[in-house]
Amino acid sequence: MKLLLNNQSPTIAFHTLGCKVNQHDSAIMAALFQEAGYEIVDFHEKADVYLINTCTVTHLSDRKSRQMIRRAGHENPDATVVVCGCYAQTAAGELAGLEEVDLIIGTNERHRVVEAVEEFRQNHVRKTYLPSDDELFYYEDLPHERVSGMTRAYVKVQEGCDQFCAYCIIPYARGPLRSRSEADTVAEINALVAKGYKEVILTGIHLGAYGRGVKDETTDLTGLCKCILEETEIERLRLGSLEGIEVTEELIDMIAENPRMAKHLHLPLQSGCDRTLAAMRRPYDTEEFRNTMRAIRKRVPNIAITTDLMVGFPDETEEDFKESLVFCNDIAFANMHIFKYSMRGGTPAAAMENQVDPQVKEHRAKQMAEVAQKNKQEYEARFIGQTVRILVEEPTADGAWTGHSSNYLYVTFTGEGIQSGDFVDVKLTELTKNRLQGVLV
Repeated sequence: MKLLLNNQSPTIAFHTLGCKVNQHDSAIMAALFQEAGYEIVDFHEKADVYLINTCTVTHLSDRKSRQMIRRAGHENPDATVVVCGCYAQTAAGELAGLEEVDLIIGTNERHRVVEAVEEFRQNHVRKTYLPSDDELFYYEDLPHERVSGMTRAYVKVQEGCDQFCAYCIIPYARGPLRSRSEADTVAEINALVAKGYKEVILTGIHLGAYGRGVKDETTDLTGLCKCILEETEIERLRLGSLEGIEVTEELIDMIAENPRMAKHLHLPLQSGCDRTLAAMRRPYDTEEFRNTMRAIRKRVPNIAITTDLMVGFPDETEEDFKESLVFCNDIAFANMHIFKYSMRGGTPAAAMENQVDPQVKEHRAKQMAEVAQKNKQEYEARFIGQTVRILVEEPTADGAWTGHSSNYLYVTFTGEGIQSGDFVDVKLTELTKNRLQGVLV
């Protein structure tokens, strides 16, 4: 039996792994606990409750999740340890075998987390809360009025995925497609505007499929954006990751014509080789992807298009990899997030022959990273001497400030009379290895 600390207000510490959706979910759960009278403390402090919101995209994600669970038990052996997220959903039995774990909360059961913790504190009975098959067909509405942060807020509008790429375990962890209502999304954004937020990033597991699974509504992502722009005063609206084949002409026009729409799209490519894309079960080929890029850039010339790219997928030959490398260099993404393929049990790719040697994956990742860095610097260098609109975010240790432009340039700049949350005009003066430098104008 675990004992409780004798604090007047119980304390809870969070550690979040993985994607922006997980970060959003953790922020919501933190708000629920604060509303229930808990004090949020740092994960490295002694707390009454530790909540680890897990990821299971790769084996490394699983390992990091287990490490944080053990760390929580080490920080305070008497604390209640709660495990949420995708790893909890897909490996509940495995996690239940860890002596540190008291509660397991599935991906559509977060609304019950405070109740589950309070019940455990009373009876000390370990439990697992996983959604039923029927529950996974409904979007989990969670309160949002108390979400806090800086100047940019992530707003989750979609859950689940039915794409079932050969390498991906997320559809099994997150369930089928379902979407949040326009009205609830607008209400959250208006609440965030009232708190001083200037930018909102719409996020979801399969954001481009927004509108599927909304009860009694017929809408899509473009319709949602229109609704937000008309019914809120948010000054900048940015889209999270979506598939290139889901970028419609209407959406491109909206990004081009409305100054409140961020000039940035994140379109996961995964491979620049058609043979590999087919094996991955991706819903496009390189020609379709290239044509999408051309259409977007023709309409929005300075847009930043970023991507995810995987190396070392099963049976990826050296010729396949070089084809992918050349394609990525030709496309010249503004930035690339590079993954090494990680086998996920239960996915089709895990059973494929000719798994790629880890050292080969590492070498290919480094080669792709060199191309990514070159193209990133070439994209950023185009803006030297120009003045861009920056949303001020955080001060640096040496008295400068940092922030992002509409097209996701990350800039460090100097100037007087600046505070977090301001929109300011910054002239870009030079490009260092890690970021652009500028001065307030």
